Amino acid sequence: MGFSIRKAEKGDEVSLAHIQTESWKAAFKGILEDEILDKCTEMEPTIRMYKKLLDADKGNGYILEVDGRPHCIAWWDRSRTESVSEYAELICIHSLQDNWRKGYGSKMLNRVLHDMKEEGYDRGMLWVFRENIRARKFYEANGFVTHGMVKPGIYPEEICYEKQL
Repeated sequence: MGFSIRKAEKGDEVSLAHIQTESWKAAFKGILEDEILDKCTEMEPTIRMYKKLLDADKGNGYILEVDGRPHCIAWWDRSRTESVSEYAELICIHSLQDNWRKGYGSKMLNRVLHDMKEEGYDRGMLWVFRENIRARKFYEANGFVTHGMVKPGIYPEEICYEKQL
């Protein structure tokens, strides 16, 4: 299977939203309550969110295509967490379940980490649900370690991972 990674651009909001919502449904079932998961995976608000980001040229979005079809997305920007504001933050990385564990997530992550470094960042960070063991193993296999920060008042609990770039 051939793949390519490109920057997200105006007009990609439906593909971005589709991959995010389908990924959330598969990855967060049993982690998020059904009612919350249903609300977070509504297409129209997710499309609007990506359209707003693309229109404002906010952050750095990517789409990985497998055989010409969108499969994986990622988004990063300067950290939104004040105590680590000098870090780059991986805000999301999502892929469709049919190609999980085939290396595409690692390829996307490597591209994002490379671009963070190229933009002058020394460290990258991300937030992940403590119960999301599959994602935590993925990040750990790619060199991320827990930072020790926990998002206060969030349920389920999110923990911070970081990596030297």
